Amino acid sequence: MSAAPPAAVHDNTAEPVLVVDFGAQYAQLIARRVREARVYSEIVPSTMPVAEMLARNPKAIILSGGPSSVYEEGAPTVDRALFEAGVPVFGMCYGFQLMATTLGGTVDNTGAREYGRTPLHVSKPGSTLFEGTPAEQSVWMSHGDACSAAPEGFTVTASTDVVPVAAFENDEKKLYGVQYHPEVMHSTHGQLVLEHFLYRGAGIEPTWTTGSVIEEQVEAIRKQVGTKRAICGLSGGVDSAVAAALVQKAIGSQLTCVYVDHGLMRKGETEQVEKDFVAATGVQLKVVDAKKRFLDALAGVSDPEEKRKIIGREFIRVFEQAEAEIVAEGSASGEPVEFLVQGTLYPDIVESGGGTGTANIKSHHNVGGLPEDLEFKLVEPLRQLFKDEVRMVGAELGLPDEIVQRQPFPGPGLGIRIVGEVTQERLDLLRDADAIAREELTAAGLDREIWQCPVVLLADVRSVGVQGDGRTYGHPIVLRPVSSEDAMTADWTRMPYEVLARISTRITNEVRDVNRVVLDVTSKPPGTIEWE
Repeated sequence: MSAAPPAAVHDNTAEPVLVVDFGAQYAQLIARRVREARVYSEIVPSTMPVAEMLARNPKAIILSGGPSSVYEEGAPTVDRALFEAGVPVFGMCYGFQLMATTLGGTVDNTGAREYGRTPLHVSKPGSTLFEGTPAEQSVWMSHGDACSAAPEGFTVTASTDVVPVAAFENDEKKLYGVQYHPEVMHSTHGQLVLEHFLYRGAGIEPTWTTGSVIEEQVEAIRKQVGTKRAICGLSGGVDSAVAAALVQKAIGSQLTCVYVDHGLMRKGETEQVEKDFVAATGVQLKVVDAKKRFLDALAGVSDPEEKRKIIGREFIRVFEQAEAEIVAEGSASGEPVEFLVQGTLYPDIVESGGGTGTANIKSHHNVGGLPEDLEFKLVEPLRQLFKDEVRMVGAELGLPDEIVQRQPFPGPGLGIRIVGEVTQERLDLLRDADAIAREELTAAGLDREIWQCPVVLLADVRSVGVQGDGRTYGHPIVLRPVSSEDAMTADWTRMPYEVLARISTRITNEVRDVNRVVLDVTSKPPGTIEWE
């Protein structure tokens, strides 16, 4: 990463770098890489009209890759006006080819494809994009079509053995493009090339920091809430804890946090919230015992989407009941509670079909699972942040590592880690298995290495086993350890066999009705991190 000048104290997000998503596998990763360069970014769908993009006053626009060929019928296109608006534009892969064809260059479907690591030959080492990078470098390619002639006014700055035009630049019009994917770690100087576009090509100052996020959100929360009151549902997870701490910094005693003990939490969760979070923030906390209510609502339900929606609906109803109780108790000024604080993150928005124009992957309990007759106005101070950014904000707010660095845990809790109907017996079984897995991962020093390790109960599946010289017919437990940066993509973690063996042995020995432990070795994509 290139050296960036010191960050300014404050930088708002009113003029973002827009990442135009053409269906790329890595669109979210591009947005993250831009933010790592301390420049704020947002993802927009390729179907958004250019006039609407320009109305956002973007500092720059990045065109992502995508699975289409520019010559396919119905392939995504872009209005030429985008390149004539004076806004710096950087095309990657498909976005590069789209820029080339739209502006009069030539892209050929030669059948000569490049996938994976590819040697790149830089012909203009001192160019805007490639200054300070070697003449020969490894990049990550994924394409079938190839650009054979750059548009008029562009300088060809790199090629490969297969592609004569692998990068071009037009400093006068601030238009740049590369055939490869600079956003992935396999492109050895990709982040530097991206930063060169942002800093040198687009002239952007890298001033976006977690400190600026806190300042901006405190100001926005105060403006939104005013003198009214708010409640926040604490789940014990990072997201809700950071959201609550941020809102409390903004409105102080106007916020009351509500911890709903819905019976779907892991061992020790309630105690952690009551002790660690309250001690760190001094926030007002109300604990609601709603275990029976949630179990009754989930009785007989096996469909994962339905379970998510039921849990989201019941959360809201419990909050409404808590509001009435808080007001009746004469808490604070007696003003009614008008706002609900949620720890919704950017990946939640994206995966629920918002923000990119893509299909709904799953209903997030904060997004697609909310009831239509919601009586609260939502305060979502983290909705434009990725998980690692949330952790940085939490650390900046002074939250302890036990909260900030804990593994992500879904709002619907163990309810979506039981494949099948949720019952008290199954919850107790899964809670015990999960506690064993967490204990062994901590003992092995793997808490930071593993992003998340869901432990899943296949409640509707039984397998034959042998325990105590007798035949058993028990449930399988699935271990799902994954490594990730932001949960948008993930790979399964290659854990030491001896750790896996200890976890398996302890679970099958100590947890009743479990006679088999299996390991999920699926990446994301194609599989999501959670099973439901």
